[in-house]
Amino acid sequence: MSPSPMATDSSRLKYISLGVLVLQTTSLVLTMRYSRTLKEDGPRYLPSSAVVSAEMLKIVACIFLVFRDNTFSLRALNHVLREEIVNKPTETLKLAIPSAIYTFQNNLLYVALSHLDAATYQVTYQLKILTTALFSVSMLGRRLGTYQWLSLLVLMAGIALVQWPVEVPQTPEQTEPSAGSQLVGVLAVLAACCSSGFAGVYFEKILKETIQSVWVRNLQLGIFGLVFGLMVAFVNDGEAIRESGMFRGYNSLTWTVVLLQALGGLVVATVIKYADNILKGFATSLSIILSCIISYLWLEDFDPTSVFFLGTALVIAATFLYGYEGQAKAAVSLQRV
Repeated sequence: MSPSPMATDSSRLKYISLGVLVLQTTSLVLTMRYSRTLKEDGPRYLPSSAVVSAEMLKIVACIFLVFRDNTFSLRALNHVLREEIVNKPTETLKLAIPSAIYTFQNNLLYVALSHLDAATYQVTYQLKILTTALFSVSMLGRRLGTYQWLSLLVLMAGIALVQWPVEVPQTPEQTEPSAGSQLVGVLAVLAACCSSGFAGVYFEKILKETIQSVWVRNLQLGIFGLVFGLMVAFVNDGEAIRESGMFRGYNSLTWTVVLLQALGGLVVATVIKYADNILKGFATSLSIILSCIISYLWLEDFDPTSVFFLGTALVIAATFLYGYEGQAKAAVSLQRV
């Protein structure tokens, strides 16, 4: 018996969404890293400004998606926005906490990729699986299976190997700054993993307590993210913004980074809707491999070692192992990344 057209469309959407996730994740990491290390004649763009721009684009995208879900009716769109955001201030304010954390996290990612190569960043950032799992257990009362706990141990071992110090020939002038730069990048990734885990589980808890669409919730997050992003921008880079404007140093590469970051959470939401944890783990693993290859061949800032490859293999295996048992229990986690 041939599969029904509906099943065929669903399968097609599943793999299209996964392909888009791989492309978005890999492209974001590589372009962000390239934009932060590219030598330019003029001033470089401000990361805090890029975070604000991404939130603005995210708001526009979410409004369009809500508009589409309401059959492109302006009256229906106005009704939804008024009823779900304006007339429910308590529900809306609940999103302020994860939004503030996500804003902090997005700024940290720029710091991390200014000091770490794309491959090391990609592998280390998978530690968010551990932080998300621990927050799920403590905040949602979720129980992890034996294989999931085992996968977390494998994950930690893999990331420890990736960060294993390797002796690299350097001049005396280069040694100390390089070590300090690496430490700043790793600490930024670790802080981003903790913030991602907490905010993701908090957001999931809110989603389970209400019946609002994920686009409305992401719109609320975007509004608060814009407010918090502007606060961070003017506190950290107020003088530069007053002198050169919010879009100082922007070019086509900068706008590409902003667009990819804005689409990140929406792509993950789509993948969760059409795919499962195992396929999502496959997409993550493929993204790590592509980042390693392109970082080595294109950016030329990554010199892989056998220890790094072993650690990466363990991280990829842990990702599959964690997703396999989670899928067996039909425990699909909906979160904004």
